[in-house]
Amino acid sequence: MSTLNLEDKGNRKQPDQYHVPVMLKEAVDGLAIVPNGTYVDCTFGGGGHSLAILSRLGPNGRLIAFDQDADAAANLPNDHRMLFVPHNFRHLSRFLRLHNIGRVQGVLADLGVSSHQFDQAERGFSFRYDAPLDMRMDQRSGTTAADILNTYSKEALQQVLGMYGEVTNARTLAQAIARRRQVAPFGTINDLLQVLTPLAQGNPNRYNAQVFQALRMEVNDETTVLKEMLEQLPQVLAPGGRAAIITFHSLEDRIVKQFFRDGSGKADEDVIYGTKKWSPFELINKKAIEPTKEEIASNNRARSARLRIAALK
Repeated sequence: MSTLNLEDKGNRKQPDQYHVPVMLKEAVDGLAIVPNGTYVDCTFGGGGHSLAILSRLGPNGRLIAFDQDADAAANLPNDHRMLFVPHNFRHLSRFLRLHNIGRVQGVLADLGVSSHQFDQAERGFSFRYDAPLDMRMDQRSGTTAADILNTYSKEALQQVLGMYGEVTNARTLAQAIARRRQVAPFGTINDLLQVLTPLAQGNPNRYNAQVFQALRMEVNDETTVLKEMLEQLPQVLAPGGRAAIITFHSLEDRIVKQFFRDGSGKADEDVIYGTKKWSPFELINKKAIEPTKEEIASNNRARSARLRIAALK
């Protein structure tokens, strides 16, 4: 339950050296920041969104930033208005209570993987390098991508690949993974690529990216973490407080959309049975905000981003 105060942090990298924040202006504008308010950045990363929030806060404003990746701490600014929590944002309300912080005026979450994480070969997020099959955002946690490949049943692997990666031949790939691990356990990215290469459908790079995305999302329990954070928002936000959530996966975007519209992650089921829940949120943008063509041209990783903003009634 440790936290870091920023008074003594130095040697911070520039945000664009670590990660280019997506829809920076749109997300921060969407928070409608009041200078003396308290805000939360759930995904500090390179600090781009946090710095933009701080630039709009007055001397009595406050920012609480979360990030479970130890590398992010190198980017902290020297600003007494900011408190850094080196933990997963699924513990949002817990750490706010720990620091005697009441309801806040805004919460921002950018659910994408940082460029820094992709570019650190030893982290195992990218198939561009040969490295251990890790993919943990919090390296204090246990399960790695290798663990999943070596221990999940064929049925569980198929579900992960199909649901999170939208891999069209998920069943065939799951069977191939099960056969390969009987010969030798998976340990490195090249071990996995040897299985993927002959099975790739369409663009091989896209196919590999889908598989790696699926494994990363499972390793880090990303959809569960998102749901847990969303469920805390009605207790964390002050009336009129806003949440701005940037997603990079259609499943995550659907979860956010349904929660904001219906106060539940099971909106479709509620509608079918005629018990659609009342939402505690007011939608600020009826449809997801997408990055501009200019932003996509300058940062290709922005192409799948979607931003949704809602205010607590």
